[in-house]
Amino acid sequence: MPFGILEDKHLELVPGTGWFGSFAPDELHDVPTERLKHGTGKYSHIILVPQPSDSPNDPLNWPTWKKDSILFIVGFSAAVVGAYGPMLGPGFVSISAELGISVNTLSQSTAWLILTLGLIVFLVNPFAKIYGKRPTYILSIVVLFVVSIWGAVAKDYGSFLGSRILGALGMAPYEVLVQATIADLYFVHQRATRIAVWNLFLLCGIAGAGFISGYIIEDLGYKWTFGICAILFGVFAFLVIFFVPETAYVRPRVITHLTHATNTAEEEYKLGAEMNEKVAAGEAAVFVAELPAHVTGNGRGDDEVPMGYGRSLRVFTGRYSDAPIWKIFCRPLVMFWYPAVLWAFLIYGTTLTWIVVFSVVNGVIFVSPPYNFSVGETGLTSLSPFILCIIGEVVSGPLNDYICLKLTQRNHGIYEPEFRLVLMLLVVVLGTVGFFGFGASVHAVTHWSGPVLTYGFANMSLAFASTCVFGYVLDSYPKLAEEAFVAINTRNLLTFGLTYFVNDWLAKDGALAVFNVLGICFLAVCALTVPLWIFGKRIRSWIARNKFLNDFMRDM
Repeated sequence: MPFGILEDKHLELVPGTGWFGSFAPDELHDVPTERLKHGTGKYSHIILVPQPSDSPNDPLNWPTWKKDSILFIVGFSAAVVGAYGPMLGPGFVSISAELGISVNTLSQSTAWLILTLGLIVFLVNPFAKIYGKRPTYILSIVVLFVVSIWGAVAKDYGSFLGSRILGALGMAPYEVLVQATIADLYFVHQRATRIAVWNLFLLCGIAGAGFISGYIIEDLGYKWTFGICAILFGVFAFLVIFFVPETAYVRPRVITHLTHATNTAEEEYKLGAEMNEKVAAGEAAVFVAELPAHVTGNGRGDDEVPMGYGRSLRVFTGRYSDAPIWKIFCRPLVMFWYPAVLWAFLIYGTTLTWIVVFSVVNGVIFVSPPYNFSVGETGLTSLSPFILCIIGEVVSGPLNDYICLKLTQRNHGIYEPEFRLVLMLLVVVLGTVGFFGFGASVHAVTHWSGPVLTYGFANMSLAFASTCVFGYVLDSYPKLAEEAFVAINTRNLLTFGLTYFVNDWLAKDGALAVFNVLGICFLAVCALTVPLWIFGKRIRSWIARNKFLNDFMRDM
């Protein structure tokens, strides 16, 4: 029982548990490690997970510069998408007056966007699973370009609201697909840094929207926030169409075939060829992975020609799942009730929702007495979370990896995904200061630095929380990343409910009461980390042994 984590009594190898830096995927644990593909350079001792094919068209085999370029394009796009929702926050009072509506009605427009976003992700996942990520990204960025132009020319609230709601269709893929794209492109030992980079883009977009848009609204008018988004989305549409190829790739599942000393190389190669013919004929879903060292590859990919640039520009490149669409649609609903995913939903959902609440109420709190900020000055309050988010993302990834390494060493080299949860202690400290401190400082009418700094600490807690959440879920269920993130992002329904009425609640009960309730809810969901730490390994084992879940989640 390492550090209070209960051992499982049923499986010798629980999914997610491994030997740090030198363990094979579950389906390859019987293959001698020298027969498996390893990393290069300083990672030459690490077995590559997942094992790449021999094909030059396998995204895992692409050069690192190409992978990182794709991540930069979709990551930067995600930053602008993150800004698209809260960018109007600093100007709520002036924008509502210009549109002839109340502040609460304007905040409800953001709530309707979030609700639509929460529903659309369930449609995005089946489409991307079946037809690939490239057509999904292209459709998304084109829609965002169009609705941004629409928002810039909208003349009344009805048209304005229509552009915001339709914008959710374009935003949805960036809620669930970027993490899955990282899983397509990178090996496990490379993913933590890339997830931190994506999260840095996203959170900086959310936090940084305010201090930029505040001056845009004040100097040029709120319609120019949409105009600048249209320019940026137009640039990214060009980059996505011409420089983001399809990253989905179907690799045959692997069985282990141990060679016999009495077999000749020709006999072993013939056996491998026969197995691959069965794969091609649909009689088997596996291929022989282990052949003698002097027999080339695995019987496929050696003579395959690299896909040319022109061919990579095709929008549709085939079908990537044979599972019925109803099953793909339902998987996130089933996976929502996986304890790890439900915990992730509660932690990420409540923390991010409370952060969105800041962007909704700040435009009211800081433009009113005693602060009397201008729209531009209200936007500058977002500078605190922007800076602290960057610090949080820079620190959280390496610190989390360091903690996992030290705990693994103390656990005799055995790694458990639960080691990712230790950093939740810091999340609790930062979130407590952020949420309770903001309400108390506004209520006590402190200097503006009080609420501004606590606003930043709340955002910093999200930076650390997301590292724990995504790291733990990916380590526990690496093959179900897309379904897991769709389930986690149903948090948009929670965000919708709160942003719909929060300004009325704020006006009725005051900032102290509102943020005390939010703080208590935050601490309550963080407390769920304790039972997950204790029972997490047994839960992973139970799910691995559940025949219904395994059959339902299998991509066939």
